[in-house]
Amino acid sequence: MRNTLREGLAIPRVLLNPFRLPKSGKAFGLGRAALVIPGLTTGDISTTLLRRTLRQRGFLPEGWRQGINIGADAAKLKKLETRIAQMRRETGKKVVLIGWSLGGLYARVLAHRCAEDVDMVVTVASPFSGDRHANRAWKLYEAINDHTVDNPPFPELVSAKPPVPTIAVWSATDGIVSPQSSRGKEGEADHTLRIDAPHFTLGTSSTCIDKILAKMAEVDAARE
Repeated sequence: MRNTLREGLAIPRVLLNPFRLPKSGKAFGLGRAALVIPGLTTGDISTTLLRRTLRQRGFLPEGWRQGINIGADAAKLKKLETRIAQMRRETGKKVVLIGWSLGGLYARVLAHRCAEDVDMVVTVASPFSGDRHANRAWKLYEAINDHTVDNPPFPELVSAKPPVPTIAVWSATDGIVSPQSSRGKEGEADHTLRIDAPHFTLGTSSTCIDKILAKMAEVDAARE
């Protein structure tokens, strides 16, 4: 309960995102496109600092451009499939997918569908593993959607690892998503990164974002 109460203190970070500038750091994006997908009841404003930092590190980041993310949506997934193919054509390079919370489920589904166009998947505090009722947002999710958390409108199993490198970022102090759900079981993610911070801080703190990008650079270096 204490972790959940701390989440309220972190919400202002989301609203202040458009006014914040990224920290400088070593560029490693090499002109790759990065599609950043927001979490439940948030939109592209929530990922502004993350995208600005990605740009500073040499990526060509884009928001998902579909308003507020209120749940899994087959039509939105289809539009994102088209976007990913277009981004690949425009850059000549595979696309990095980064999804925060619910956005990470979108990212994993898209990586299964578009594996030939996807370079890497990074999920940030995303409940892709285990019991979907082990997270505090499931009641809200079902209240604003026409399906339950156990019956999303896509056939892919989000716990199944996509056929591309994956990084699962998780927090032992997350007040929204259980650590077990965002870390995953053995074999469900190639790499994990523990950052003990509130759910709403993981995608809005410069320190957290630096750690996420450092892990991405580490995975890149290991593939060379």
